[in-house]
Amino acid sequence: METQIEKKKHITLEELREHNSPSDLWIFIHDKVYDLTHWIRDHPGGGIPLLNLAGQDATDPFTALHPPFAWKHLDRFFIGYHLSNNQISDLSKDYQLPISDFTKLGLFEQKGHVILLTLFIIFTLFSIAVFFIIGTTSLYAHVAAGILIGFIWTQSGWVAHDTGHATVMLTPWFNRITQLFYANCLTGVSIGWWKRTHNAHHVACNSLDFDPDLQHIPIFAVSNELFNTLTSYFYERKMRYDTIAKTLISHQHWTFYPVMCFASLNLSAQSIVLLLWNKNVPNIFQEILGVMVFWVWYSYLVSFLPNNGERLLFVGACFIVTGIQHVLFCLSHFSTSVYVGQPQGDEWCKVQATGSLNIRCLPWMDWFYGGIQFQVEHHLFPRLPRCHLRRIAPLVRELCKKHKLQYPSVDFCEANRRTLATLKDIALKARNMEVSGPGIWCGML
Repeated sequence: METQIEKKKHITLEELREHNSPSDLWIFIHDKVYDLTHWIRDHPGGGIPLLNLAGQDATDPFTALHPPFAWKHLDRFFIGYHLSNNQISDLSKDYQLPISDFTKLGLFEQKGHVILLTLFIIFTLFSIAVFFIIGTTSLYAHVAAGILIGFIWTQSGWVAHDTGHATVMLTPWFNRITQLFYANCLTGVSIGWWKRTHNAHHVACNSLDFDPDLQHIPIFAVSNELFNTLTSYFYERKMRYDTIAKTLISHQHWTFYPVMCFASLNLSAQSIVLLLWNKNVPNIFQEILGVMVFWVWYSYLVSFLPNNGERLLFVGACFIVTGIQHVLFCLSHFSTSVYVGQPQGDEWCKVQATGSLNIRCLPWMDWFYGGIQFQVEHHLFPRLPRCHLRRIAPLVRELCKKHKLQYPSVDFCEANRRTLATLKDIALKARNMEVSGPGIWCGML
C-alpha cells in the first residue's frame, strides 16, 4: 500500500512532457511539479515564457528570472507530484551556487547609484535640449538638441531595461512609475510590449523560431535556416523567404547601419500595434496614456522649430543617435550560436552563455553600454543590478571554463566585424537560394 501511494506522488519526465499545451501546462521546479494552466493569462512575465517551457524542468530559468518572494506563490500551483527520474546536470548545480551566494551577500538588493545618477543626467540634458529648441534660433543648437534627445532616449532605454528586470527603485510602485516615465513617456516604447518581448528573448535566447530578437525577416537574417519558412512561435505566423526578403537580405551587410538609425520607429510601431490589439497587456490604460504623452510632447517640441528642413534634421539626429543602442543590441547576439526548436529548460545555462557576446570596455565606459556589455553575465543573472556585473565577470568566466563553454569577449570593433561577417555570409547565401513564395513578415530591431 505504501509503495502504491509513493508511486502516485511521482511522475516520470516523459509523463511531464505530455502536459505541454495552453490547456494543460505543467512545469517542474526544484523537485516539484506545478500546474500553471490557469496562471498563463495572469503571469506578470507573460504567458509566452511559460508555454516555451511547458512540460519541462524550468528550475534554472525560474531561479534566474524570479525574486525570492515568487517562491511563495508557487505553493498554490503544486499538485503533489515529484519527478521520479530527474537528473540535475553539473552545470546546473554549479549555476545555482552563485545565485545563493549573491542572495546571501545582498547583491540583488544593492542597487548602487547608477540609476539615480542616470536619472539626474537625463533630466539635465532634457532641460538643455528644450532650451536649445525654444530659447535659440541657431541651426547648430537645434541639431545639438536632437543629438541630446537621442542620447536621452538611449539612457532612458537602459533605465527601462533595469526596472523591467528587477525593482531597482525604493518600492515596486516607484519602480512602475519609473518604467512608465522613462519607457512610455520619454521614448514612446511601451514597457508592457518590452516585457512581453524581452522575457521571451531571455527564455528562448537565440532560438530562430522562438526568440523574437532574431526574427527580422524580411530585413535581416542571421542564419540560412531562416530561408526554410520557419514558424515564429512568438508572432504566431510563418516567416517566409520571399522575393522581397531575398532582395533585402542579399544586401543586409550594407543596410545594417542605415536601418539601425531608424530602428526605434519599429519599436514604437510594435508598441502601438500591441496596445491596440490588447494582447492581455497589464495596466493597458497606463501604457496607452504613457505612449500618448510621448507623442504629444515630442510633436510639440518639434513644432517650435522654424521650418521643415530643421525639423527633419532634428528628428534625424534623434533617431540616428539612438541607433547606436540598437547596434549594441544586435552585436550581443547576431554573431553567436543559434538553433532551431523549442528552448530546453535543462540546457538553459548553456544556451545563455553560448548565445551571448561580451564587449570589452574600460570601467568608465560602462554607462555607455548600460550593462549589456556583460551580456553573458546579464543573461545568466538577469536580476542582478548592472553595477555588479563587472564584479562577477571572473566568476562567470571560470564557470564557463570549467564546463567547456565558450565565453566570447571582444572589443567593440571586433564585435562589429563579427556581426558584419555573419550578415555578409548569409547575404551571399541568400543570393543563391530559391524563394518560398509570398508570406507575412515579422520581426523587431
